[in-house]
Amino acid sequence: MDYLCFKALCCKGPPPPRPEYDLVCIGLTGSGKTSLLSQLCSESPENIVSTTGFSIKAVPFQNAVLNVKELGGIFLLVVEGGACLYHSSYLLELLIQPGADTIRKYWSRYYQGSQGVIFVLDSASSEDDLETARNELHSALQHPQLCTLPFLILANHQDKPAARSVQEIKKYFELEPLARGKRWILKPCSLDDMEAVKDSFTLLINLLEERELEPSRM
Repeated sequence: MDYLCFKALCCKGPPPPRPEYDLVCIGLTGSGKTSLLSQLCSESPENIVSTTGFSIKAVPFQNAVLNVKELGGIFLLVVEGGACLYHSSYLLELLIQPGADTIRKYWSRYYQGSQGVIFVLDSASSEDDLETARNELHSALQHPQLCTLPFLILANHQDKPAARSVQEIKKYFELEPLARGKRWILKPCSLDDMEAVKDSFTLLINLLEERELEPSRM
């Protein structure tokens, strides 16, 4: 009996590897994407800078690892006849005008291979920015590469006085009619309550696991 106990303790193999999921994280500049992801990775706040082009972070959880591709800002360098977009991997010359709306046009280049979507919005933003965020979320929910994927929508900056409630965001963004039949979660969040943020990501992992177990995907 002692031998069997010893064998069970000493010969037990390593735990199975945690599943990994590839996610894309999008949202307007200033919504807080980088800060939230950096906090989840236990990075020092002093080292947080706005994302240029895109960055990939492996965010560890107890039952999964999320490889999150965050799509951020791009340096715009004015050149003759237009602008030159620079991000971390290459230079791309385009006959366009600079601006954040121009940058967002290229988000879709990085959607391929995603298994889920994180959309971060600033719940305390101006009416104009909130309208822009709504349009971008609607575009993402209807994009052919994203429309069947689970969405985690984070209403960030809930610690600010001007923050809208989750119910206000849900109504303004028309989520009930637009996302009917889709897998989506809308949660309030702020850097002051990272435990709530982690709980929201755990719910997203549950959706990812459910999707993976669907018969059509086996």
